[in-house]
Parts: sequence; C-alpha cells; structure tokens
Amino acid sequence: MNSGENSPDIRVANLMDSLDPPTEHAELIDILAHGENIRVERIVSKGHSSAPGFWYDDPNAEWVTVLSGEARLRFLVDDKIVHLRRGDHITIQPHEKHRVEWTTPDEQTVWLAIYFLPLSCTKS
Repeated sequence: MNSGENSPDIRVANLMDSLDPPTEHAELIDILAHGENIRVERIVSKGHSSAPGFWYDDPNAEWVTVLSGEARLRFLVDDKIVHLRRGDHITIQPHEKHRVEWTTPDEQTVWLAIYFLPLSCTKS
C-alpha cells in the first residue's frame, strides 16, 4: 500500500490505493497493523468464494466491513447467509464457522478486517 500522496508522513496510507488485482485463485491480503490480541487486514477479492466444504473457524473474533464491492457470507449455524454491501459491517464471534459464499465478480471487493480477542476471552 502506498503512502498518502499529499502527506509528507510516510505512515499515512490510503486503504483504496495500490489495489493490486487478486489472482484468479487467491485474494490479496495486506496486514496493516498487529499487536498483542489484535490484527488488522485489508483483503481484496474479485469473484472469490471459499473452497467447497471449507469453513473459517478462527479462535479470535472478527469485525469486518466492506469498503467497496459486495460479498455474501454463509454461517454454518442455521445455514444463514448475510449479504454485505459497501459500508456494512458485522462481528463474527470466535469459532463461529463461516465461509465466503460470493464476492462481486465484475469489481473488486475491498474488506477491512480486525481480528481480536473479546474482553470475555482475555484475562482481567
């Protein structure tokens, strides 16, 4: 990701800059920041979906928003499908099995995902 064009500070970047196209079989994932119990990723998809039979089962919670494009997530419990459009966001609980059912095939879907341990999972 490139730094902001008008900023002299190299720490400034734009989430929509340098959107290298993902490959036909793999999304583009950039780790933007990470620390103890947190990771922030920018994910770029175009017509991607999870492999048949694959379910994400992350030990962390995931807050995810769609910045551009659209996506559908399928949740194992109740076989529920959630359609996310630009600006929509959802929090997925630890070990809540889900998969990417569909992303927009004719434009890039840009996600911002924050993985973290909820307070109920951390020591007090």
